[in-house]
Amino acid sequence: MSPAMGITTESKQENDPLDTHYQNGVKHLCENGISKVPNKYILPVSERPSSDNGVPNAAELSLNLPVIDFAELQGSNRSQVLKSIANACEEYGFFQLVNHGIPSDIISSMIDVSQRFFDLPMEERAKYMSADMCSPVRYGTSFNQTKDGVFCWRDFLKLMCHPLSDVLPHWPSSPVDFRKLAVTYSKETKYLFLTLMEAILESLGLCGDTKKKTGEEDDDILEKFQDGSQLMVVNCYPPCPEPELTLGMPPHSDYGFLTLLLQDDIQGLQIQFKGKWLTVEPLANSFVINIGDHLEIFSNGKYKSVLHRVVVNSTKPRISVASLHSLPFKCMVKPAPQLISQENPRHYKDTDFASFLDYISSCEPKRKNFLESRKLS
Repeated sequence: MSPAMGITTESKQENDPLDTHYQNGVKHLCENGISKVPNKYILPVSERPSSDNGVPNAAELSLNLPVIDFAELQGSNRSQVLKSIANACEEYGFFQLVNHGIPSDIISSMIDVSQRFFDLPMEERAKYMSADMCSPVRYGTSFNQTKDGVFCWRDFLKLMCHPLSDVLPHWPSSPVDFRKLAVTYSKETKYLFLTLMEAILESLGLCGDTKKKTGEEDDDILEKFQDGSQLMVVNCYPPCPEPELTLGMPPHSDYGFLTLLLQDDIQGLQIQFKGKWLTVEPLANSFVINIGDHLEIFSNGKYKSVLHRVVVNSTKPRISVASLHSLPFKCMVKPAPQLISQENPRHYKDTDFASFLDYISSCEPKRKNFLESRKLS
């Protein structure tokens, strides 16, 4: 490696994905001082954030997602809000949620303690490094550091959140208030997810007054969600000296039913909308909600998971916390029978979390490839 990158020369080749410097993450690289993006992080020209027909102008860049007022969902205007949710899920695959009821101090504390975790010495963060995809806690970098041909400009802390009594002893014990604050946040987001899923099921006609009648006894999917999986991913995107050459996260869709994303006030999230990458404007004290692959399968394609990515900047660090929710790991996800008809036949195979893990363990995850593998021809 070039000493100009601020990294001492090693015997390994620069493109070796197991190089210790890269495995330690971008926060570690930045702490050691770099003025250029190392080759391992430089994307092919066609995949760089500025490659979409040149650099888009500011008017093309930003996107105001549909805004759903959670408080109105609980009131007399519920039917209209359900229509707005359905429209957002069909047209965008994303919406922003305001007046969600989670106290602002819980939100600000989660952002703050996340930042303090990434500010710990490398030796402390490294305690939680693991290549085991099923580990209750994993610290790592990029997207999938064992498979990525090019690394992305991100460090992460992944926390399994269910059952809490089993996983909590494995969570970071430093900062000293990390577990307490993260547990409170995870419980709040789980409750919010359950309430949102009830509304989404109702918007699909699967519960509430609009429930579609069938001759079969319906499984109570809401009960299954009570015991469902929850994965919390805390993301750190340090300032990047050449942000035009790399991405914080590559284009991808999320695997679960819903993701509840908390982000600070720094721009970074982009979604693909009508063939263009558009930046989602951060909205204070809100959540960005997006449809996952499992909900696309369950809705038989009515609600679609959408490609999104993260761009980085040269001046400010960015923190986000994604809470991904789905059915219990061993449950099969399949299209709801009520949404299958002669006019709209079944479009997806059954799947489960084990299938997802097998898939991403065997190849470099790209775009919506896993979901494509679940489609019926």
